[in-house]
Amino acid sequence: MDLVSLSSSLLFIAFVAYLIATFLFGGAVKGSSSESSKSFERWGKLAISVTILGFIANIGYFITRWIAAGHAPVSNLFEFTTAFGMMVVGAFILIYFLYRIPALGLFALPIAILIISYASMFPKDITPLIPALKSYWLTVHVITAALGESILAISAVAGLIWLLKNIDLTKKSKQRFWIEAVMYVGVLVLGFVVATTSFSLADYKAEYNYVDKEEKTAKIEYDMPPIFGMNKSEAITENAMVPLVEMPPLVNAKKLTIVTWSVIFGTVLYLLLRLILRKRIAAILQPFARRANSQFMDEIGYRSVLIGFPVFTLGALIFAMIWAHEAWSRFWGWDPKEVWALITWLFYAVFLHLRLTKGWHGEKSAWLALIGFIIIMFNLVAVNLIIAGLHSYA
Repeated sequence: MDLVSLSSSLLFIAFVAYLIATFLFGGAVKGSSSESSKSFERWGKLAISVTILGFIANIGYFITRWIAAGHAPVSNLFEFTTAFGMMVVGAFILIYFLYRIPALGLFALPIAILIISYASMFPKDITPLIPALKSYWLTVHVITAALGESILAISAVAGLIWLLKNIDLTKKSKQRFWIEAVMYVGVLVLGFVVATTSFSLADYKAEYNYVDKEEKTAKIEYDMPPIFGMNKSEAITENAMVPLVEMPPLVNAKKLTIVTWSVIFGTVLYLLLRLILRKRIAAILQPFARRANSQFMDEIGYRSVLIGFPVFTLGALIFAMIWAHEAWSRFWGWDPKEVWALITWLFYAVFLHLRLTKGWHGEKSAWLALIGFIIIMFNLVAVNLIIAGLHSYA
């Protein structure tokens, strides 16, 4: 077996281990509500053991792909997103041994599973680095930024548990609406997986010529029916669908099409789940958060931001600006990715300010942690997929 195949197998083993561990953490949460502490400890130990085995396999994937590629495997969306999912699990394991709260695993691992599932829909081939990425700053900047984001993700997990435990979902309220909106966004990620898999199985392909932002003619291949067309696009493939809307050169219409189909499939999937379950998704999950200690969740959320914020600052801003100066002779250029990294940094700076000076604890802090992670995911999904910029190679 070559290194590429081995790396793929190790990633699959990690994915399966995280799935199994999620159910085991569910057993631990259920056990914590019973009179038997032995049952709780048994399920908890088994769950964290399987998680650690999966994490070791995940690290094995990362190392073997690094060796096979000859560079840190963070140079495209597949590699970066799988690394991000791995680091989320690593951050969770660290927090788990500090607090021993199984509910964290029950909610953190599905997020990692969704992130890895999302990554698996992108091309997995190892390709040579483009000139802009041939630098040791690729490793330093990207891995540090992903590590910071993964620690910040744990604050969102703690915030979600706090909200599910304390919001009254039996009464109509803004809190009930918005927590369900968060569940809907999570289902949209599944929608992306389902949409990509469906059109892949249908072997849909269509080629178009278009004019890029430099006024040059280029080709692009769609893997989904083109709802949005590239600038001045013309079909090459015979009988190809005519795009419904033509987009300006700044927007990657192919990737916008992918996002739109993901929203369509995700919305249908969400409605089917509501129809089958006959309950809001938040209401299905709420019993698993009932036994969580609100004070611990608030503390975990705050400490995760306290640790993750400086790591993110170092990786996403300081190291990024040093690399930008080395590569493009300027520290800052208002590229879409740079702008959203700054927005993310400003948001968490405000989070800490409100927490420390205004006493925003409990519900307010939990909502802020959740919003912060949504901003991170927007940066990962929408900014990477839709807006063309210097980071579009990612």
